[in-house]
Amino acid sequence: MTRDQSVLLALVGLGIVCLVLLALVVLLGRRLRAATARSRAEVTDLQERLERLEAAQAAPAAAAEAAPVQFVITDLGRPGTSGRPDPEPVHLDAPAFADIVLKETVVKAASLVHGVRRGLDPATRNRIRFEMKQEVRRSRKQRRADLKAAQRDLHARQRAELAADNREAS
Repeated sequence: MTRDQSVLLALVGLGIVCLVLLALVVLLGRRLRAATARSRAEVTDLQERLERLEAAQAAPAAAAEAAPVQFVITDLGRPGTSGRPDPEPVHLDAPAFADIVLKETVVKAASLVHGVRRGLDPATRNRIRFEMKQEVRRSRKQRRADLKAAQRDLHARQRAELAADNREAS
């Protein structure tokens, strides 16, 4: 194979790759236009629905503004008198009930295990120990300050009593 033939073969291959890429671009362009058209149709549909909902809300709001309504509570605390029927209790069959109970139990157990594991983590224990030491030191300092204040108050009262006794005696 000569050099001219290899260059020609490379150009033909490059041309085929370009044609394939061009076909892909055209195909993707068509898909993009179709998707854009669908999106625009959905947006216009949503806008129409929103306008209908706003119009429906505006009508009762205008009627409510026209005549103020005064609410009176007459049946407070009585079941079944709230204007709507009491909801029916849900009846579950045994397997569904067991499934729900089991799932709740597993979730609670997993959260408990996670909390215990975090609580027993060495970093957490060290932080708690540090905060406890700080609190003990703070409370000791507060107790000493309270004791000194009480002693000053006691000494001041005793001096006042002695001064009062000395005035009475003289």
